[in-house]
Amino acid sequence: MIDLDRVRADTPGVAHVAHLNNAGSSLPPQQVLDAIVGHLQREAEIGGYEAARERRELWEHTYDSLARLVNAHRDEIAVVENATRAWDMAFYAFRLGPRDRVLTGRAEYASNWIALKQVAHRTGARIEVVPDDEHGQIDVAALGNMLHDDVRLVSLVHVPTQSGLVNPAAEVGRVTRAAGVPLLLDACQSVGQLPLDVERIGCDVLSGTGRKFLRGPRGTGFLWVRRTLIEELEPPLLDMHAADWLPDGSYRIRDDARRFENWETYYAGKIGLGVAVDYALELGIDVIWERVGNLAASLRAALAEIGGVTVLDRGAVLGATVTFDVAGVDPVAVRDRLAERSVNVSVMEASSAQLDYGARGIAGAVRASVHYYNDDGDLDRLLEGVKEIAWSRS
Repeated sequence: MIDLDRVRADTPGVAHVAHLNNAGSSLPPQQVLDAIVGHLQREAEIGGYEAARERRELWEHTYDSLARLVNAHRDEIAVVENATRAWDMAFYAFRLGPRDRVLTGRAEYASNWIALKQVAHRTGARIEVVPDDEHGQIDVAALGNMLHDDVRLVSLVHVPTQSGLVNPAAEVGRVTRAAGVPLLLDACQSVGQLPLDVERIGCDVLSGTGRKFLRGPRGTGFLWVRRTLIEELEPPLLDMHAADWLPDGSYRIRDDARRFENWETYYAGKIGLGVAVDYALELGIDVIWERVGNLAASLRAALAEIGGVTVLDRGAVLGATVTFDVAGVDPVAVRDRLAERSVNVSVMEASSAQLDYGARGIAGAVRASVHYYNDDGDLDRLLEGVKEIAWSRS
């Protein structure tokens, strides 16, 4: 069970806002803030290079923490700027040709889709979309029927940015592993929210971020690549950290996942990310998942009781993100009016989720996303504001 008093005492931001934009960027605990500021202070005192050397043990620990988080080995972990860069560094390393197919789902994220299409235009590879099943999640049976010999990669968004859906990643992993096709899992919205075990899921690559449900700093992300795949993937960008310049003028790419990193890195953020992961692991990811699921379910039920409000989430399993529409009111106006009450939510537009929202005729939605440190008072402030907005329509 989450000690709510403790985690709220650790979170300075709860004194100022009801923060329900955790799918955007969570409020960090004080421990993460102290770690970041402490390292920046040390850089100011003795110099950036010197502080990195002095505190090597702290930022190296982050690799161990991330490995524990996803049940991996530390040499399979790369720490990079964000989840999109992590995903890109892996995806662009797959060498696709004109006879290759890549399969993705309707929950695909805009940045991923743009990268998929760019590579398809360059190489002639085909991008095909697996349909949803009756629950609104990726249809695993349909995926199995599409997995022919020419499929080089399956891209799956575990939890999309635009809804509370949790895709059945382990079921997808069983199908892709049986077919011998690599599975690239975008865990940007799931890491820190729900348990992730790369062996149980059966994925081959996983990308994640620090700023969302891990409650880490912005400007941090990570990539996990299965050890047996690392040396098959040549990163699209190399520098003197990812590879060695040899005396004969050639170069040799390093043999661990840090081949996907670059030399210059955000050391304060990297240390803060490790602290955030340790904080989550101490609480227990299973316990976190249970609490966010209960909070989100309570919020969906309460919103559905408000006249003029439509909850938009679909899926057999739903997570922390709650999307809804207030009839006749632009989502931006809803967000802004809630902000006047010091309630933070976000807005999702169809341009971020064309395969999902476009197919359902949704132009935009309000996105509220809970986390374990939210309390009933935070939800009540949101619900009171939404009621006022809905009732004022007439």
